[in-house]
Amino acid sequence: MIQQIKCDGKTEFAFLKELSRRSGETDRKVTEVVTEIIDTVREGGDEAVKAYTKKFDGNLPQYYEVPREVINDALTEADPAFVEALLNAQENIADFHKRQLPQGFTNAKENGVILGQRVRGLARVGLYVPGGTAAYPSSVLMNAIPAKIAGVEEIIMVTPPCKDGTPNKDILVAAALCGVDRVFLSGGAQAIAALAYGTEQIPKVDKIVGPGNIFVATAKKLLFGVVDIDMIAGPSEILVMADDTADAKLVAADLMSQAEHDRLASAILVTTDPTLPDRVEAEVQRQMQYLSRSEIIAYSMENYGAMLIARDTDEAVALANAIAPEHLEVLMRDPLEYIGRLDNAGSVFLGTYASEPLGDYYAGPNHVLPTSGTARFFSPLGVNSFLKRSSYIYYTEEALREAKDDIVLIAEREGLTAHANAIKVRFED
Repeated sequence: MIQQIKCDGKTEFAFLKELSRRSGETDRKVTEVVTEIIDTVREGGDEAVKAYTKKFDGNLPQYYEVPREVINDALTEADPAFVEALLNAQENIADFHKRQLPQGFTNAKENGVILGQRVRGLARVGLYVPGGTAAYPSSVLMNAIPAKIAGVEEIIMVTPPCKDGTPNKDILVAAALCGVDRVFLSGGAQAIAALAYGTEQIPKVDKIVGPGNIFVATAKKLLFGVVDIDMIAGPSEILVMADDTADAKLVAADLMSQAEHDRLASAILVTTDPTLPDRVEAEVQRQMQYLSRSEIIAYSMENYGAMLIARDTDEAVALANAIAPEHLEVLMRDPLEYIGRLDNAGSVFLGTYASEPLGDYYAGPNHVLPTSGTARFFSPLGVNSFLKRSSYIYYTEEALREAKDDIVLIAEREGLTAHANAIKVRFED
């Protein structure tokens, strides 16, 4: 059963406070294990990575670095319908992200001063892709495509092997289509450490992106600063806003589309129709019977799901903004009217035919999104995630002479006399 809560200004927020604890502090034992792995890989390089792979997976993979011909063969031998689907998704994702590309600028002033900003892609990025049975070729597309558009020079992918030691062919197909440069069969915290510090074979990268389990997420968190990361992602989540025009069958299906990700996933309905929750509950129970991950769905919805009955539309919008969900669906009358009111969400899905999986795989916007309420201040992965900016300044003697007194005054008020002196000495006789 999914709990139902009638909003009264207190009860719903008590639930949300309790919900936030699911993605709280990382388990200390996990942090200790990951810290040891990071330190060992930093000192031991590839041998340490391989030792951890053998320890955790039972044996070493078929390859450490997947040969280019194996990657190309995976694409050649792939199901044509699957390749066509990925190509169509790739086209949509590329079209959306090309529009994000910012431009540098130069501002040449009349007094000879030249100011500007230079924008360019990072030199090398590491892409972590879950492998084995939980393989997501869509993650390759969503991470590699904006990186390529940003001008990243080299993409290094790490992915765990399948149980038989071979690479997941669907992952290789996506890597081939997206122009991933090198692929290594390694997973877990050891692969993240290898990307952050570099080994004899795995190059050191500037940024690490891509989803992973708690050990991967903890490694990224601990190594932030040594290397940049995309974000610290928590369990997946969806919020569906619905009124009396919503179809309970669709609401249930969309809630379960995220609940199946993880036992810690959260699926929440906020509705202005008090009759909808019972109908959604009935649909959840009916549809869940034929879904392969029904046990995970049942656990996550019972423990971290809820159906909140709002007193009016304004309260529903306020709750959505307070929760700041990763995915926000609007199954309301005239859904486009809500675009300007929903400020805190990773991605907003408007209307009956904008189901959340459309965004996961195909529409174009990125599916790497802020979780755990961080959509209040974080943004989805995009082209900007793979760019760096530098400013530049050119001053003439006359322009600096005009500005020097102000600069010296500010520097001396801050007690930084060497700053002031660097300006003064340029005008000493």
